[in-house]
Amino acid sequence: MSESNNGNAAGKKEPQSETSRLDGAPQKVDGPLHRRMDHSFLQYASYVIRDRAIPNLADGLKPVQRRILWSLHEKDDGRFIKVATISGHCAQYHPHGEAAIGDALVVLTNKRYLIEGQGNFGNVFTGDPAAAPRYIECRLTELARNEIFNDELTEFVPSYDGRNKEPVTLPAKLPVLLMLGAEGIAVGMACRILPHNFPELLQAQIAILKKQPFKCLPDFSTGGLMDAREYQDGKGSVKVRAKIKTKDDSTVVIKEIPPTTTTESLIASIEDAARKGKLKVRSINDFTSEEVEIEIKAPQGVSADQLVDALYAFTDCETTINSRIIVIKDNRPVELTVSEVLRENTTKLVKDLKRELELKEHKLQEELHFKTLVRVFIENRIYKKIEQCKTNEAVVGAVYEGFKPFRKEMLRDLTDADVEMLLGVRIRRISLFDINKHREEMDKVKAELAEVTKNLKNVTKYAIGHLEGLIEKYGPLYPRLTKSSRYDEVEARDVAFKAFKVAYDRESGYVGHKVSGDEFKVDCTKFDKLMLIFKDGHYKVIELPEKLFVGPDVVYCGLPERDRIFTLAYTNREATYLKRFTFGGTIMNKVYHCIPPKSKVLFFEPDTPAELFIKYKPAPYQKINQQTCNPSEVEVKSAKTRGRQISIKDVSSINSKPPRGWDTEAPTTKLQFV
Repeated sequence: MSESNNGNAAGKKEPQSETSRLDGAPQKVDGPLHRRMDHSFLQYASYVIRDRAIPNLADGLKPVQRRILWSLHEKDDGRFIKVATISGHCAQYHPHGEAAIGDALVVLTNKRYLIEGQGNFGNVFTGDPAAAPRYIECRLTELARNEIFNDELTEFVPSYDGRNKEPVTLPAKLPVLLMLGAEGIAVGMACRILPHNFPELLQAQIAILKKQPFKCLPDFSTGGLMDAREYQDGKGSVKVRAKIKTKDDSTVVIKEIPPTTTTESLIASIEDAARKGKLKVRSINDFTSEEVEIEIKAPQGVSADQLVDALYAFTDCETTINSRIIVIKDNRPVELTVSEVLRENTTKLVKDLKRELELKEHKLQEELHFKTLVRVFIENRIYKKIEQCKTNEAVVGAVYEGFKPFRKEMLRDLTDADVEMLLGVRIRRISLFDINKHREEMDKVKAELAEVTKNLKNVTKYAIGHLEGLIEKYGPLYPRLTKSSRYDEVEARDVAFKAFKVAYDRESGYVGHKVSGDEFKVDCTKFDKLMLIFKDGHYKVIELPEKLFVGPDVVYCGLPERDRIFTLAYTNREATYLKRFTFGGTIMNKVYHCIPPKSKVLFFEPDTPAELFIKYKPAPYQKINQQTCNPSEVEVKSAKTRGRQISIKDVSSINSKPPRGWDTEAPTTKLQFV
């Protein structure tokens, strides 16, 4: 081993390993195994983050979504295409199999905006899966066809196997990222972008261009009611509730469900809450088809309003959805807010519209130039000058010479390409040339060119008009589905049903809601705690138990009430004492003491009895064997107070009612507290 180390130290080269980079080119990696592992892991992490899980800010799409849309664009002829066909075609760009492509296509279709489906694409309400790809068809929507693609502005890179070219990003003129939303788990990071309402996003972009304030809130395809007070521009969370209507006094109907749930999972959560005693239902019927309709009947004694509150408190009828916007920007993952994403999208929109206008301006200028050349070529019979030419060079020279007197009418100098175009003009076109019609066409091109030039001088105004046109055309097709409302919080404790009956069996020493005892029967909810007080004066607060062994020395079992007054009498070797007190606050499972050590409880009762009956143990020369007292004469203090002394005699019993064996004829005095 030492020789090997010395050899390396002497300058021996470590073996090289060949790995593959993201672009497919081989790459040499020097070093031991751990270095190669680190390098490979970084390569893998980079690939998952940039090329699989996190969407790109430029077009708002993940790679698989971009490749699906590009495949549809390449195959687009206006008719529906089998999903299996698109999956197969897309596989030349996406290296993860047709099954993954088909699943992603179904999800993208169910988001409504970019792909139109025909056939069974599943049900977002019930969670039913889509049919097999060979049975369903799809095509681009008009919105996607017009606003997502422009081949002349698209940058391409080689596909994973180098045989094809795929777009780096699509020149989308829509805020696709916030329209669709996204979820992705990468190495060391995860994103969750909530979908927003399309017309509202366009209105926000108009507000950005006009430098006005704006606010955008999520909108989910399943509808529901939303509380977005904690949304914080995309860095917080929203609470979404099912929309529940009261049908009659004992029946409620769920008409809309929160996102991340289905009717099946929602019903399962209701049944689970009923089994655990959190709420009571008599029956659940699911009539969902095109719209959600879950009918729930409450049992006798439970009103529909109580049931609605319990559904929100204990089931998935109310869910909290967190938002974290992480996107790829300039080839790196960054975290943004909704406003920042929209501003980036709006900047890109203006830039793309300007590029389209410049491209259109160039095309119109070329068209106008060509039409001018054709008019001059035919009107001035320049084609006659080439009839006597015997060589190609002479023909080209004759055309150049013929156009020299008309240079002022042309937009630019004549080129060889222009000459080739003119020489390709057919004789039939020359003979049927209509000068008036040609001028009308040129006037039309000039007007269009003037309009484009005008828009280029104020691209912002042009962008606002573009967005307003989209709102007018598509706004009615995409109304808001999730209503924003600030609803009151439903406290689970307030609406919990008292479905548990706690009892104590002194003979077995067990307490709990699954104990069949006769003492201390208490109706409880799932959220209630239990206070136990023992004969030696120690007490504690515990969670609601099913069946817990506590022994035979429990003197009180009930719900903890910090401000309720309790009356307690205890004895030790010196004397017997009486006190009234409140427990105050307690910590779960911590043991407290309400009487001094080596004492025992003789009497314990909540509230203050009207009178106490005290019986003493018989003793020689003892004249008074029983007394009464008024406990309300004792002031209320804390649980640690010692209390007021009753007597130094041995007390046999203390009761709030005359006990058995109480001698009504024996001398009885009323105890006076000193």
